[in-house]
Amino acid sequence: MLVPYNLPPWLCMKRSSLILSLVIPGPTSPGIAIDVYLQPLVEELRELWDVGVEAFDASSKHVFQLRVALMWTIHDFLAYADVSGWSTKGKFACPCCASETDSRYLKHGYKFCYMGHRRWLDSDHVFRDEDTSFDGSTDMRVAPVAPIASDILVDTESLVGRCLGKKCQLLYNKRKRGEANQCGWKKRSIFFSLPYWEDHKLRHNLDVMHIEKNVMDNILGTVLNLKDWTKDNYKARLDLADMGIRSELHLRQKGDDKYTILPACFHMTSSEKDGFLQVLRDVRVPDGYASNISRRVNLKERKIFGLKSHDNHILMQQLLPIALRGSLPSHVTRPLIKLASFFRKICSKTLTISDLKNDEAEIAVTLCELEKIFPPSFFTVIVHLVMHLATEAKIGGPVHYRWMYPIER
Repeated sequence: MLVPYNLPPWLCMKRSSLILSLVIPGPTSPGIAIDVYLQPLVEELRELWDVGVEAFDASSKHVFQLRVALMWTIHDFLAYADVSGWSTKGKFACPCCASETDSRYLKHGYKFCYMGHRRWLDSDHVFRDEDTSFDGSTDMRVAPVAPIASDILVDTESLVGRCLGKKCQLLYNKRKRGEANQCGWKKRSIFFSLPYWEDHKLRHNLDVMHIEKNVMDNILGTVLNLKDWTKDNYKARLDLADMGIRSELHLRQKGDDKYTILPACFHMTSSEKDGFLQVLRDVRVPDGYASNISRRVNLKERKIFGLKSHDNHILMQQLLPIALRGSLPSHVTRPLIKLASFFRKICSKTLTISDLKNDEAEIAVTLCELEKIFPPSFFTVIVHLVMHLATEAKIGGPVHYRWMYPIER
């Protein structure tokens, strides 16, 4: 879909204003081969930029040559890889940090975690000298710089003209055992054929809607210790022991082949779960403000289920700071409430550069505080992407012009 940003703010994101540009047939996504389907659209966009189209100005009563430019793309994080060409999985999953992504493979969890948020702190911050509270080492590195267009063009030069079919991809992706994939690029985006695309500072948006939802799922699943949702499990405790940190959370041997998972400071007790869920159960909101979240709460089984994206949006920004009070120790609730406050600020209708700079500094500290509390498995790439939201907002402006709610809902 295309969004005409030259319309007034109260109209451009309405369903009636969206332009359906193409429909891709088939039961599955084309993956990075989406460029094949985007080619006719890109050709028209190029013509609208180079030649334009005659349009009538009703105000001045004159005919003028209207030209069109594509500002950026809006999609979820999975589609980010298909459209941009940067692989959003594995060691270098963060497209903003690119090859400087700080990731660590968890041997027992069989996945990567993305920490290293101390790089965004001031050089003299006390957290930089701490080791066992984080990943077992001090961190004096500087924050990574997002890749610029000239570097992207150089890195993807060898990928121009590459076959994008699935059979070809299997051949390209195949590598020898033990050989690391040092390049995150899978293709050069077709949008680079537009003459102005490389001059854009923000080409592909991180979707705040899905990031907020996934972060909220991580928090609820972990603090409520929900089966299949929690990021603190047997494998996570083994990874802590493997990293040599948080000795108080290491598994305790109970018998010959049995181990006990000790309760952590971020685990709610049964009474705390009852209080937390009772607050959510008793919530009443105006019609149209949110769905009936109380129906998603099961007090008997002490869990919450079936939350939609907008439910997580309301929970994160409005209800979580209230429900957490008295449910967990203050050193745990404080960074969680600060995280909720960050999302509330970043989703404001009005943003200022000075406020966003403060938000950048605050979210770095908040994520570092969370690193001291939650296990490494908590920090999926989606949690790490929170670090870059304020930076993108400084370029692209308010997020309600750049998220997936108008497209998916």
